[in-house]
Amino acid sequence: MKKVVVTTLIMMSLNAIGQNVMSPELLWKLGRVTPLGLSKDEKNVVFKVTTPSVEENKSHSKFYILPVNGGNATEIKDTKEVLTDKNISPDGTLLVYNEEVKIDKVLGKDFYPNLDKSDVQIYDGLDYRHWDTWNEGKFNHVFYKNNNKETAGIDILKGEAFDSPQKPFGGDEDYIWSPNGKSILYVCKKKAGTAYAISTNTDIYEYNLETQKTSNRTEGNLGYDTAPQFSPTGNLTWLQMKRDGYEADKNDIIVEFKGIKTNLTANWDGTVDNFMWSKDGKKVFFVAPVDGTKQLFEVNFPGLTKIAIQVRQLTNGDFDVSDLVGFSGDEIIVTRTDMNHAAEIFSYNLKKKTWKQLSNVNTETYNTLTLSKTEKRYVTTTDGKKMLVWVILPPNFDATKKYPTLLFCQGGPQSALTQSYSFRWNFSLMAAKGYIVVAPNRRGMPGHGVEWNEQISKDWGGQVMDDYLSAIDDVSKESYVDKSRLGCVGASYGGYSVFYLAGIHKNRFKTFIAHDGVFNTQSMFGTTEEVFFNNWDFGGAYWEKDNAVAQKTYTTFNPASLVQNWNKPILIVQGGKDFRVPIGQSQEAFQAAQLRGLKSRLVYFPEENHWVLKPQNAQVWQGEFFKWLNETL
Repeated sequence: MKKVVVTTLIMMSLNAIGQNVMSPELLWKLGRVTPLGLSKDEKNVVFKVTTPSVEENKSHSKFYILPVNGGNATEIKDTKEVLTDKNISPDGTLLVYNEEVKIDKVLGKDFYPNLDKSDVQIYDGLDYRHWDTWNEGKFNHVFYKNNNKETAGIDILKGEAFDSPQKPFGGDEDYIWSPNGKSILYVCKKKAGTAYAISTNTDIYEYNLETQKTSNRTEGNLGYDTAPQFSPTGNLTWLQMKRDGYEADKNDIIVEFKGIKTNLTANWDGTVDNFMWSKDGKKVFFVAPVDGTKQLFEVNFPGLTKIAIQVRQLTNGDFDVSDLVGFSGDEIIVTRTDMNHAAEIFSYNLKKKTWKQLSNVNTETYNTLTLSKTEKRYVTTTDGKKMLVWVILPPNFDATKKYPTLLFCQGGPQSALTQSYSFRWNFSLMAAKGYIVVAPNRRGMPGHGVEWNEQISKDWGGQVMDDYLSAIDDVSKESYVDKSRLGCVGASYGGYSVFYLAGIHKNRFKTFIAHDGVFNTQSMFGTTEEVFFNNWDFGGAYWEKDNAVAQKTYTTFNPASLVQNWNKPILIVQGGKDFRVPIGQSQEAFQAAQLRGLKSRLVYFPEENHWVLKPQNAQVWQGEFFKWLNETL
């Protein structure tokens, strides 16, 4: 092992010296920090730094160890030497892991072995594709085997056409050992085909190694059950959503103690991102959105006593707490971001209420830049509510000048808009290019109470659109906003918002940019892969003619029904492997714009999904984004 200052490695690949504002090229040379955990002696934090290479069109990763009390990072080659492997049983004899297993016949050659060069897929139900891949009859399964011998693994879901880890984003956090090592618990949605596509009912199952029997630990709850972990005193804990089909339901912390399940956050008006037990098993620390940020909270665990459950917010400021890594004395180790800074590792002293930055992967780079300024603004909505709006001002902002201004429409639609750091929709970069960015925490976002978060469901084109316009109208009152140069940009539900606002904006905006946006609610319902999402948010299917809520979605709230009002240039971006908002949505929108005679452009990424992940594609995305604004705004 050799000691290095990680920033030195990053800076060797940068030509950032002399630059004074963020650029697309510099953005995609920043190191991306992922914490892996505390070392076995709990004196160091282990983390990965992934650095994209635009030239090679791929990323490279290195691993580091860093003292929890501060100091220089040391590069390591093998994390197994310093990290406890949570996939090894408590007694160290068994290893749990996952592999993909072929279960169902789907391909032509599955049905016609003599036609092995056929290129065909045959389905009898939905879930034939998900996120960005087609279902070929393969499923993730959990296995265990002897840790010290080359023996075959035992498939604890043998023959079951279900996934654990969950697709598309589940990993080894979806399965854990019981404290005594006699069972394995795993997350799974045991539904198939069309039933799978219309449900969010995952459960936590327990497989007994001795009996080889499986039991459902969360049977009876109809929504998501995820993130299982045991407390230091052996109590199973997990995150739970109650309602089937509602992917953005309130996420609560559930603890099972002596056969009784307790909801620790039932009476708290918020939703949990992730959690971690204190070492003594008396508290649960968790991260949740609040007022346009993500902060650290704690809740006490009373067991079966009559002690009241209390949720307390521990941190506050214009930043996001993201990952919870571990504890070292009075310090909790986390990652933190803000709109000007990518994630770094920090410690927070729970007694002194003080922060200390531990990793400095990108600090030297940021120190060469003049960064944007973010301001909180509270705007009164048309229904008399107070709405938080983030306003991001260009570097070296001069209030005596006038600036073109972008309304940013967040996706989700129930994703938090906080002090996170995006490598595509990067507010600091937009500001560095000379634009003011207006980013409202409009209806549908967590962090402002459950009622605010839920109001967008079945009301996509309703109050939320008034919220957008209230935000841009309020900020436009400032003398430094050039009201003749307003743009509207967004992706996913934000893309839907762009398409919809293009039909109702009454000449507020001069240009629009929509990425992977929903254009036609009816064809969206017929082609998206997670049917439960549109069932819930749209209120039902388009053929339910007696369903007034659903019919409003397919008529009044359908951007395609407003195209006759489009009158400004529009840039449309689409990923070819996006099965969440499939390509037809952008094709319909672009064709409509072209036939309407509007200046319009389609930027198509055949190999990208709902996001843009490849370095060179990302650079093209940034190039087209700002080129369009230069041309039209």
